[in-house]
Amino acid sequence: MADKQASVYIVDVGCSMGEKHNGRDETDLEFAMRWVWDKITSTVMTERKTDTIGVVGLRTDATNNELESDPNYHHISLLNPIQQFLMPQLRAVRESIQPSKTNQGDGISAIVIAIQMIVKYCKKLKYTRNIYLVTNGTGPFDPDGIAEIVAQIKNEGINLTILGVDFDDEEFGFKEEDKDEQKKEVEGFLKNVVEQCGGVCGTLAEAVEELARPRLKKVRPVPSYKGTLTLGDYLKDDTAMNLEVERYPRTMIAKPMSSSSFVQKSKPEEEDRGGPSVRREIKEDEDGKKMSYVKNERTYLVQDEMEEGGKKEVDRDVLEKGYMYGRAVVPISSTDESITTLETNSSYEILGFIPRQGYERYFSMSTTCVVVPQKGNRKAAMALSSLIRALYELDNYILARLVTKKDKPPVMVVMAPLIEPDFEALIDIPFLEDVRQYRFPPLDSVKTITGKVLDKHRNLPTDEMYDAMGEYVEKMDLSTFGRDDDGNPTDYAPPEDTFSPVLHRIDQVVRWRAIHPDDPIPPASDILTKYSHPPQELLEQAQKPLDRLIEASCVKKVPPKVRGKRDREQPKPMSGLNVDELLRSEDSARPANKKAKISSNNAIPEFKQSLVMHSSIEEIKGTCSQMAALIKEAITTSFADLLYDKAADMMRVMREELVELDEPEVYNEFLRDLKKEILAGNLGGNRVDMWKEVRKNKLGLLTSSESERSEVTEEMAKEVCEIFLFLPRFLISSCLVWYLGFINIVDFSF
Repeated sequence: MADKQASVYIVDVGCSMGEKHNGRDETDLEFAMRWVWDKITSTVMTERKTDTIGVVGLRTDATNNELESDPNYHHISLLNPIQQFLMPQLRAVRESIQPSKTNQGDGISAIVIAIQMIVKYCKKLKYTRNIYLVTNGTGPFDPDGIAEIVAQIKNEGINLTILGVDFDDEEFGFKEEDKDEQKKEVEGFLKNVVEQCGGVCGTLAEAVEELARPRLKKVRPVPSYKGTLTLGDYLKDDTAMNLEVERYPRTMIAKPMSSSSFVQKSKPEEEDRGGPSVRREIKEDEDGKKMSYVKNERTYLVQDEMEEGGKKEVDRDVLEKGYMYGRAVVPISSTDESITTLETNSSYEILGFIPRQGYERYFSMSTTCVVVPQKGNRKAAMALSSLIRALYELDNYILARLVTKKDKPPVMVVMAPLIEPDFEALIDIPFLEDVRQYRFPPLDSVKTITGKVLDKHRNLPTDEMYDAMGEYVEKMDLSTFGRDDDGNPTDYAPPEDTFSPVLHRIDQVVRWRAIHPDDPIPPASDILTKYSHPPQELLEQAQKPLDRLIEASCVKKVPPKVRGKRDREQPKPMSGLNVDELLRSEDSARPANKKAKISSNNAIPEFKQSLVMHSSIEEIKGTCSQMAALIKEAITTSFADLLYDKAADMMRVMREELVELDEPEVYNEFLRDLKKEILAGNLGGNRVDMWKEVRKNKLGLLTSSESERSEVTEEMAKEVCEIFLFLPRFLISSCLVWYLGFINIVDFSF
């Protein structure tokens, strides 16, 4: 369990805090609140009831505190008592933090109010107690009685932190020029007070700069196993080993916070429409309007011809699990399934030892844990230390079987020794128990069908490629590209300075939006994007080796695929004439407002020629519209099914051409429109047989497997092509009534 904590933030909101200094675009108060909001929102995100916050306003226009009757405590207001800080408190304090119209109010008196709040709330309980004061140091700070105040801070174990706007800091490298004498005196006085209390006093610029660096969350480890580590059967053999150990997680996967779905409640009576079985938790958003969680509800349906719609709703309790055995389903009840559970007891057994060289790095999986001796057990600590050092000297690993809790499945783990100056332990990690060896062709030779081995081939790198690649890799080395404080080469990206951009960026965005609901989200901090790309200096020094590598490997840039352009090469006529130029010359002689029209007598060739001449999307769509009109005309004027083959050929050509032009949606829109026309009987009566031709010739929708730009799935395409869905309702009903003549009344819903 995390330590209980009580923190009080004292915010100077005096009139001078509303001014801008040192070329900043924001006021001193806005600059200071960047740090305060970051600290508060980080605490809010933990959602711990034992992590409490109080806020005190210094130099406010009004006075609101328990000692307000004393003139020394005027212009100090309690903005939020010590309590768990959540969104309602965050919104209330955000509205209260505004520059006042006065600079009156004693800063030391505000610290006394904060001390009183902590003493009253924490009493004698074990709490981590903090007081944070942010100010620009331009208001009064009365030194009377400061010795008693410092003594009380020490006695209560309070950590005092004072951050000043534009305070001088030699270590940080900041000094304000032409500083007011009063502010100089206040700075010196506050630094002296903090030094006596053993606290921290610094410039706010350093604290704000550190906000960009993600703070690692400290988690108190929880043991995943407490018991014995055994070697042999200690119940029967006196020489067997039996150690009391504890197992804690060492590395874990950090996942970003998950989102939840909400819906805005428009009317109060909507909550009652769901009935008593529907429960909704209500929250309030920034505008005070109520929000409700979106709850997922599942219903289970089974086939039942006696029910309306052919399906019956059942409860989840009556369902049984089934497992596929070939094409059949084998049901297994919950009572039978309990037999498959392996009965185990909590244990940690050493099965044997393996040489370290026999364990490959890629065998490891999942997260790691650390095994340490039982707390306070000196005998177990000595015995485990002997085992760890023996493993280290013999260069061996342990193969062990772990059962963390009763009736849990056993896990095979590998345990490696860890020896540090003040710490010894065993690191265990689950590993791949089923490792398969696959044979791949060698990368440095090619074997022909006859069995001859070639060391020179077009698919094999040459010596020039090897040398160029080796030089390029050496120039791109990051292990020595960085520089330490003394200017010596060091690692450019040490693990302690690399952070997950996704994890910490989401965290920053959520905290920013909680404080600034309407402001645009700021860009990601440089420390999160620093390692997204190699450093520019490294790229420049590796450019020449890269150019030699490109030249040796004959690397050529592939031009991007252009929409509306064909990939295939058009055949050249035997006459040698440029047919495209002739067509363009004829087209240029045509008036600008007159487009080439496709005739029904020669539709397919003219359609192809028109697509070759046009490259813009609008022109392609116009040509396809003409072709679609000719297809519908052929279906409409067809006597029976005489022209269905012609219409199907035109559809096939149109489909193929649009696939090459990477415009699948044009054909899909045409096919959906054709479906509606056939269904409505607008193409000269009942033309359902034409749809049979579409299905027979596989002229359905263009799916994503045929064109990358298509969003149509195979299931959607099959649903559109189903002819049964297109039959008129009266025809379906008539056929079924004729087939089921013994039924008097049939109700069909389509």
